Amino acid sequence: MLKQKLTLGFSPCPNDTFIFDALIHQKIDTEGLEFDIRLHDVEELNSQALAGTLDITKLSYHAFAHVNGQYILLNSGSALGKNCGPLLIAMQPLSDEQINNAKIAIPGKLTTANFLFSLEYPDAKNKVEIVFSDIEEGVINGKFDAGVIIHENRFTYEKKGLTKICDLGERWEANTGFPIPLGGIAMKRSLGDDLQRKVDRLIRKSIEFAFKNEHEPLAFMKANAQEMEEEVMYKHVDLYVNDFSVDLGEEGKSAIRYMYEKGMALQLFKPLTQPIIVPHYLQ
Repeated sequence: MLKQKLTLGFSPCPNDTFIFDALIHQKIDTEGLEFDIRLHDVEELNSQALAGTLDITKLSYHAFAHVNGQYILLNSGSALGKNCGPLLIAMQPLSDEQINNAKIAIPGKLTTANFLFSLEYPDAKNKVEIVFSDIEEGVINGKFDAGVIIHENRFTYEKKGLTKICDLGERWEANTGFPIPLGGIAMKRSLGDDLQRKVDRLIRKSIEFAFKNEHEPLAFMKANAQEMEEEVMYKHVDLYVNDFSVDLGEEGKSAIRYMYEKGMALQLFKPLTQPIIVPHYLQ
């Protein structure tokens, strides 16, 4: 039987390679589907989603607000959690006034990191978009006064002599009581209900396989983790892959709804063209 091939975008970070290893390497039954994978930094994935170039893609929840007319949100594969949000870091402590006038490196305009930074520091306008993995060095060498870091940089900034100014995720949790909606999996609406159901089911199975066989994804993780230590890779997975990744559940959906309500109220997101949450047939 001829298999149907779909383009699938996700990041080379350990949480995504852990989630998708079983799916793309057919360690589970893929039910007649094959996947042409595209590995990109999160902001490049956001840009690809805006252009509509991928059938299925990981993207920031911030970015999804801008593409939900073309894509639906799947129930599986998301990154939500607690104590896992972006951090604002610098070489030395900075006051709010200094931050408002500082040159800040951000990992992309449409990242959830930028959304959370904008909530906390609405008057900080001098922001520069660069690849997330370059932010620490940019602050260390004085190119930027501060930076918003994500992913594995949570585990490395202190060793490099950087100081945490604000845990943006911690502020979100304290102010809202919700887990932090970082990134989700979106799929083109045009591909139809049946195929969307199948892909959602397969992503869930891929995650469950990885949880039961946690060393199975290691080779794929190592191949894409840019010399990251194994311990850091699994810390990364523990932080971003959890029960919300398997199934958003009511708590996860409520967090996402609140994020979009807040973002639209502050005019950080444009008005949505379709209901934001997972379609009923995927729940």
